[in-house]
Amino acid sequence: MKIILHGRILGLALAAAALMAQNPGVQRTLVQRADVSVPGREAVIAHVEIAPGARAGRHTHPGEEIGYVIEGQGELFVEGQPVRQIQTGDGFVVPAGARHDAHNPTGQPLKLVSIYLVEKGKPLATPAP
Repeated sequence: MKIILHGRILGLALAAAALMAQNPGVQRTLVQRADVSVPGREAVIAHVEIAPGARAGRHTHPGEEIGYVIEGQGELFVEGQPVRQIQTGDGFVVPAGARHDAHNPTGQPLKLVSIYLVEKGKPLATPAP
């Protein structure tokens, strides 16, 4: 049992590192990770900063992403939805498994707080074609 738990922790750490290294124009800082009342799910809170001109890159999450724009402006692309212009004070929800991307076309950083309600034991994000 101890080996399985250590393997799971290592897997989560590697998934978080892969997510953060996904794109050099995007800086993700994990703030907290905690169990929630839904069995098999956890909440992950992250501060996300997208540099001027950068894209997050198309990806998916094994659960919902709930975001809030702290500062700046950008574009949110969610497959099957029109492109959404987001700015300071806006919130958004990306459905579980939806291919999506964020782009900062401005000259100022785009700063977000994202809360992921995801399946435990799965990578936080997976690149999508």
